Amino acid sequence: MREPSSLKHYPALVLNADYRPLSYYPLSLWPWQEAVKAAFLDRVDIVAEYDQFVRSPTTEIRIPSVVVLKDYVKPQKRVAFTRFNLFLRDEFSCQYCGARGDLTFDHVVPRARGGVTSWENVVAACSRCNLKKGSKSLRQVGMSLRKPPRQPAAEELRNMGRKFPPNYLHESWLDFLYWDAELEA
Repeated sequence: MREPSSLKHYPALVLNADYRPLSYYPLSLWPWQEAVKAAFLDRVDIVAEYDQFVRSPTTEIRIPSVVVLKDYVKPQKRVAFTRFNLFLRDEFSCQYCGARGDLTFDHVVPRARGGVTSWENVVAACSRCNLKKGSKSLRQVGMSLRKPPRQPAAEELRNMGRKFPPNYLHESWLDFLYWDAELEA
């Protein structure tokens, strides 16, 4: 099936067999081609569709907007120590001043003083605070942490991702997503 340019923007929300997204941040999405292929191979059930169709010489299929895996994928227990996961743990804000944006990471106990690169010693920091602290201790520069750094549990990190909904959410996805939003009375 060829892809007309008008079909580029039809991702499918991918849900685990328990009808929960595989991930919230980033949101588990597949390009429409992957969703159609998975449905054709009987690996997913289609639970919602776009109004658009794709056609081959012998078949016409509505583009899936929400698919559910037939086999449950067990979520990972161990959280990888990555820059992205570190920023997510720290809610994309500097752990010294609370600023958002222009983030880097900082070793609380500087490496020059024997500090290690670990969940318990690395925090998200804005460039200004990182430069101010340099390779000194927090006490030397009169700074403090907003919260102590620690290794997050996988479920905790998944729940943290729910605080950051993407810019675009298709209406067919909303019944399957639970963002931290105030409920209407």
